This record gives sequence, C-alpha cells and structure tokens, in this order.
Amino acid sequence: MCLMAGLGAGLQGCSPAGGQAAPASAPPAPEVGVVTVAPGHADLATELPGRLEAFRVAQVRARAAGILQKRLFTEGSDVKAGQALFEIDAAPYRATLASAQATLARAEANLVQAQALADRYAPLAKTQAVSQQEALNAQAAALQARADVAAGKAAVQTAQINLGYAAVTSPIAGRIGRALVTEGALVGQGEATPLAVVQQVDKLYVNFTQSAAEVMRLRQALADGRLQRASGKEAAQVQVLLEDGSVYAEPGKLLFSDLSVDTTTGQITLRAELPNAKGQLLPGLYVRVRLTQAAVDAAITLPQQAVTRGATGESVLVVAEDGSVTARPVKLGPSQGGRALVLDGLKAGEKVVVDGLQRVKAGGKARAVPWAAPGSAPAAPASAASR
Repeated sequence: MCLMAGLGAGLQGCSPAGGQAAPASAPPAPEVGVVTVAPGHADLATELPGRLEAFRVAQVRARAAGILQKRLFTEGSDVKAGQALFEIDAAPYRATLASAQATLARAEANLVQAQALADRYAPLAKTQAVSQQEALNAQAAALQARADVAAGKAAVQTAQINLGYAAVTSPIAGRIGRALVTEGALVGQGEATPLAVVQQVDKLYVNFTQSAAEVMRLRQALADGRLQRASGKEAAQVQVLLEDGSVYAEPGKLLFSDLSVDTTTGQITLRAELPNAKGQLLPGLYVRVRLTQAAVDAAITLPQQAVTRGATGESVLVVAEDGSVTARPVKLGPSQGGRALVLDGLKAGEKVVVDGLQRVKAGGKARAVPWAAPGSAPAAPASAASR
C-alpha cells in the first residue's frame, strides 16, 4: 500500500504544472505533385471525323452491244490507262465497217463521174452547145455526189468507233476490282452495262466535317486577337489518325472548305488530299483528321487530371510559395495531344497541382514537389505543346 502511494506521488511530480497534458502537434501538410507554368507558343489543332475516298473512280462500262468473249485482267491488280480489259464479239462491227467502206467507195466513184460531167458542160453552156438547165443539173449532181462521199466517210468513222468499243479499255490508271460480268454474258443491250470499277488510290481524298458553331467561335477569336491565324508552310497541312490511334506517316494537304452549312447536321465539309504511294490506306476507311487552324502565343498545356470540371466551369488548384492552396478558374482550348490547353487564368511560374488532388482543397496547405508522369523523369515546366 505504501509502495503504490509513493509510486503515484512520483508520477504526479513528473506532470506539468496544473496537471494538464501537452497539446498534440499539428499534422504535416500533405505532399502534392505540381508542374510549374511556363507559357509558350502552340498551334491549335482540332481532331475531326473523316472518311477516305479514292482520288479518281472510273466505272468501266460496255458501250458496244454483244457477247462478252474474254476478260483480260487479273482482279485486284493495277492497270494502266488504255489497257485492254474485256473483248466483246466484234464480228458484227467489222461487217458494218466493211459495208460502210464499200458505200464510201461507190460514192467516190459517182463523184468522179458527176464532177467530170459538170466540168464538161460548164464551157459548153457558155457557147450554148448545151442548155443552161443541163449544165445546172450536172453541177447539182456533182454536189450531191460530194455530199454522198462526206456521208460515206462519216459512216466509216462511226463504224470504226463502234468497232473500237468492242475492245473495252481502262479509262484511268489505278487498281481494278472484281469483274461484274463473266464471259458469255450479253452486254450493252439497251444500256451501258457495268463491267468493273477502277480506282486511283496512289493518293486519296479525306472528307471530314467541322461544326459550324466551332468555326464561328474560331473566327471570332481570331477577329478579337485572342488567337492568331496559323501561318507558314505547315498551316494548310493535316494529319490523319487511323482507327488504332496511330498517326499516318504522310501529312495531307487541305484543299478547300465548303461554302455552305449542311442544314440537317449543322456541319461544314472540308477536303484534304493524302499521299498513298504504298497503298497502305483504302477508300472508305474511317479516320480522324488533325487540322491546325490557329495559334496562340501565351498557351499553357497541363495533364488532363490537373483540371477539375464543375457546374461553374473548369478550374485548377494552385500552390503558393507559403504552401497555401487556391482554386483558379481557367479557360480551356481544344485538347492538344491528350493534354489540356489553358488559354487564360494562369501566370508564368505558378505551381499547379497534378497529383494528390484528393488530399488537398482550396484554403488548405500543401507541400509541393515536382510531378513526373509514371515511368518518366521529373516533369519539366508546363508549357505550350510543340508544333
């Protein structure tokens, strides 16, 4: 009993005056990953949906009626302009040509006889050896014979053209698809029967659309001076992104934008030309087109996770030198390479929270450390995306 009392007294003697316990120390400020703002020049690129189209498409049709005798190409192969593709039975056309040539020969013989008679009667009519009517009849016969010769020549030319149609050739150079008819088929009877399709695919068109409202906003920003028009050699070029997300190696060249808006979709159609020398791309393929239309000098790019989107708009958390955290509303442009493009709201040198947003809030404290993307070296200051 005495021992316990003495021990209790000893413990009491070690307590602070008044018997109060020491206050607990405040928890340390949470650590957050930040990037430092460094504005710079950026080209504003927009990604738009598009579809590829063959540069030229030619439908090979039968212009001569008859039985198809031969197919002279391999389906899916490359053909040259003027290359023979099909043979139609040409016997009737050869016979028609021979008949037209014979008619022409007879007309030429008649012309020789009629002209000779007209030439003989002309001086005789002056001496009244023959009547004026006989001389006039001879001249008329010569003119009619000359007209018969002209008609005969036209008939021969027509027969030659029809005979040429019996050999069906490719109107353009390109890649030919499957044959739409087989040997033995009757073609060209009453209509120009489709035989095959040739497409030029060494270069392609890419047709894509852009919202008319977006175009108007862009034009207004350019007019207000908030953006600058993209200039230089690269301004009219586009990049094509394939379905797997990869970027096609060859850049395209913007050709034109439509002058009117589609009343059903509110979209404006644009077209670019795309090289395809290796035949990697095919007509009809769905792609996305990256189009550079404007540029901004004081642009800032941030990782997408740094931006918080709410009912009042977009904002980021900024850590001051004393560790205080504030929410900063920002104005964003189109995303650039998967990063958020900040057009307004931040200043050079400010530190924006990228990692640890769930551990801090506006009005609190934080300890800022440089942020690095997973699997990379520590991040450089946030700056404009390169061209």
